[in-house]
Amino acid sequence: MPFARLASATTPTAHIGLGLAAVGRPGYINLGREGDLPAERTVDALRARSHELLDAAYAQGVRYFDVARSYGRAEEFLAGWLTARPDVDDVVIGSKWGYTYTADWRTDAQKHEVKDHSVQTYERQRAETAALLGDRLDLYQIHSVTPDSPALTDKELHARLAEAAAQGTTVGFSTSGPAQAEAIRAALAVTVGGAPLFRTVQSTYNALETSAAPALAEAHEAGLTVIVKEGLANGRLAGPHAPEAVTAVAEQAGLGVDAVALALVLRQPWAGVVLSGAATTVQLASNLHAAVVDLDDDQLARLAALTEEPAVYWERRGQLPWH
Repeated sequence: MPFARLASATTPTAHIGLGLAAVGRPGYINLGREGDLPAERTVDALRARSHELLDAAYAQGVRYFDVARSYGRAEEFLAGWLTARPDVDDVVIGSKWGYTYTADWRTDAQKHEVKDHSVQTYERQRAETAALLGDRLDLYQIHSVTPDSPALTDKELHARLAEAAAQGTTVGFSTSGPAQAEAIRAALAVTVGGAPLFRTVQSTYNALETSAAPALAEAHEAGLTVIVKEGLANGRLAGPHAPEAVTAVAEQAGLGVDAVALALVLRQPWAGVVLSGAATTVQLASNLHAAVVDLDDDQLARLAALTEEPAVYWERRGQLPWH
């Protein structure tokens, strides 16, 4: 497991990862993003921003970087950064397949990505990822598995993924939607040759959406590394959008609301890596303060009161505009 590299890390930020979803393409659904990126979101401008973030993250102890085929040119940006820094040999690199980016570098595209979990898409996107990241790829995840995903039942796909695992690539999956727990448990039951196929799971968990927690604990108990995404709920738990309870706890801690929101995730005993989706180095630095936030019982109770029903949370997420 490549994540064993993080086990000996001594910096408190080693278990905070950086995801490039917000900076690998000109459009995304994070709140406040219109003010986070350069006015001219050219490929060169976002490449420069991505490299700036990667430099800052690595310098501050971050050792996991997360991209996907559908994150515009995120794989390309990460690959370029790795090539320019051959001395960086202690990081873990994860990507995902299953969505195809279709926006053609536009923010007003009618459809930004298309989902397809077929063997054909896996083979095509695996080749595309390999062309960019080569042997630097440690983890390849199925992007956004839901209970009805054919990826859970396609034996041919399982065989192909098992072949990749036998060749040294860790195989994992991510989840989304109100039935994350069901998808996680179904994926845990997938075996090839009597052995579990998946070694990691990446799921949404935050102060507003906690429904996957029991299943993630089961995955952790089964030996999977748990990666947590959307700890800031696509900006709903950051900046001016944060609920009053989070703001109050942040004031007590003397840190940003984002640090408090991510600290809540970091304290979960099953959380192996918690992703920052920062779009600026200032946001990143604030996110990384999560490693030193110590929440007391009263503060935890106030944050627990924010939890929404999964259907409500995901409906609201689905209504967020692409900026």
